[in-house]
Amino acid sequence: MSSQAEPEQVSPSPLRALVVYESMFGSTQDVAAAVAEGLRAEGVTTELVDVRHAPAAREAVFDLLVVGAPTHAFSLSRPSTRQDAVRQGANPALAGTGMREWIGAMGPREEAHGRAAAAFDTRVTKVRNLPKAASTRASHLLARRGYHLVSRPTPFLVHDVKGPLVAGELDHAVTWAREVAVAARRWHTGDPGAAAS
Repeated sequence: MSSQAEPEQVSPSPLRALVVYESMFGSTQDVAAAVAEGLRAEGVTTELVDVRHAPAAREAVFDLLVVGAPTHAFSLSRPSTRQDAVRQGANPALAGTGMREWIGAMGPREEAHGRAAAAFDTRVTKVRNLPKAASTRASHLLARRGYHLVSRPTPFLVHDVKGPLVAGELDHAVTWAREVAVAARRWHTGDPGAAAS
């Protein structure tokens, strides 16, 4: 019988996620909170933050970045479309920094370190099948900056610009987030099959 002790199994440290959202009327914020819930259910340490208060990506500590924004004019919002939302009743304080500007402030590709990312958007039901939307634009920008997308851009539906969310969308967000967490963990551990599906 050997007196040498077996090497101790070290469990991998939990994934850390940063969920950054832009929301003018509250629906995208609600989806982002459900996404954070789904990530935490999979054991992912998750920080949820409004884009106006989000740290620069280069200064934040995370393995997975999830971004969410409302679709404005088939894309991410711009200052002009956020002002349109204010004219429709959104809080003017929400019209400052948007997701487009936050992603745009990211540094060169090397700063992403090939970390995992995913994007979602909210959109009204009458334009549910958009070829271009906030999440497709965000995914494109993140990929150009060196992030590895572990999910296709994903929409969540609202009845109208001011909401509310369609019934079942928050449950959908939790389920989607859990799938994102699994895919991100596979990517983080070096599984080559962890590509966006």
